[in-house]
Amino acid sequence: MKKRILWTSFAITAVALIVFSVLTTQIYYNNSVEYARFYLRGYMSVFDETRTVEELDAAYARELSDSLNGARVTFLTTDGTFIADSEDEEDGSRALRPEVADAIESGEGFDVRTSPTMGEDFLYYCRQFDGYLVLIAERTQSLWSIILSSLPAVAGFLVADAAVCLLVTYLATGYILRPLEELGKQASYRKKVKATVPELEQFAAIVNKMNEDAEQRVREIDEEREQVIKAKSSKDEFIANVTHEMNTPLTSIHGFAELLASNTLDEERQKKALATVLRQSERLQSLVASIINYSEIDSEDLPTYEVDASHILRETLAALSPEIREHKLVLLSEVKDNVILDSRQERVTEIFGNIIRNAIRYNREGGSISVLLTPEEFKVSDTGIGISEENLGRIFDRFFTVDKSHNGKNGGFGLGLSVVRKLCKKQGWQLSVESKEGVGSTFRVGFPRREKRSPEKL
Repeated sequence: MKKRILWTSFAITAVALIVFSVLTTQIYYNNSVEYARFYLRGYMSVFDETRTVEELDAAYARELSDSLNGARVTFLTTDGTFIADSEDEEDGSRALRPEVADAIESGEGFDVRTSPTMGEDFLYYCRQFDGYLVLIAERTQSLWSIILSSLPAVAGFLVADAAVCLLVTYLATGYILRPLEELGKQASYRKKVKATVPELEQFAAIVNKMNEDAEQRVREIDEEREQVIKAKSSKDEFIANVTHEMNTPLTSIHGFAELLASNTLDEERQKKALATVLRQSERLQSLVASIINYSEIDSEDLPTYEVDASHILRETLAALSPEIREHKLVLLSEVKDNVILDSRQERVTEIFGNIIRNAIRYNREGGSISVLLTPEEFKVSDTGIGISEENLGRIFDRFFTVDKSHNGKNGGFGLGLSVVRKLCKKQGWQLSVESKEGVGSTFRVGFPRREKRSPEKL
């Protein structure tokens, strides 16, 4: 049984760790490439646009490369023919290279690949000027090289994971099985063992003590996670917060899996344990879906259309009315008819739902929520716990929650308001918040003046 529990727990945590490492590496690489687009455009501003084709030579390419921190510079004709380069003198046409082809067709182009002449990975940016093309290339790491460089760290985490799983399995199973072994030894000394009431009470006491120990371990892990200092860089902070959010359901699943594997629970407690495992699995699945949804917002580039924000808000309030009644809150709503926005239904639903759920979650029992929708703005006010001045600037950060006692209690991960900020920025809407600690908060989304157009109305 010990080996089965050890290998099961190690396999689950190891797979989760590897998947998480690959996912975060992919996100980091994509963000790095996106950032490189911006600074390569900045590099291009150093180029002297007044130069003619005759003034473009290898000397100027090297001079420009030195001013750009060693970035590779290549001059081409408008049809992609080689003129000069800061690092080699290979003649021939580059017209078939993706960034050059895009620059010839649309004025500029990007690409990430291995250089055929240098044998290294480069980020390429090409722009068309009057009578010629300028190509700037910056050395970079490939996705596989980043993954390979992270393998030692991942291996270290796996070794630590195996050690922790071994220690926890040894202590937990030893503590659980020892009373049963002692009870078995006592039974072997007697010819006939009867299920007396005292024996049943002792067995129940052992189970209760085991449950108390498991809950105490979960509380200790949660408290330790809450005391972890956030890393300075965005990447490290992202990894630390996701690890914290995943740890609670995984620990709960692991703890109750041990209880089920011990075969010491009666039928009713087995059902409760299975329900807890299912609930925490769904919570873990919801967290992964939230992270994927959060990461996909930047890359999502679907066209907008006219949406009836009034209809969407009324549907949202109707869907959230049971939760509002459960918290004994008073809802005051003023929804103007025919508020039409140029957006997408899922974006507007996400913004409305996240802000109103936030007002419900951090409100006081018996408090109130005021919702206003006009063609100029969407505003939600609550009489909740409010936000302190030091936290007001962080309220839209990912995984940030004002009241840590709510973290996970109502299914939140601290991603809702961060998603709202991303979506509002994508739409060009103005998002603001006013709050006073102990009094309440007001979130406002300002809509710009809308130009009339005639696409299909949803």
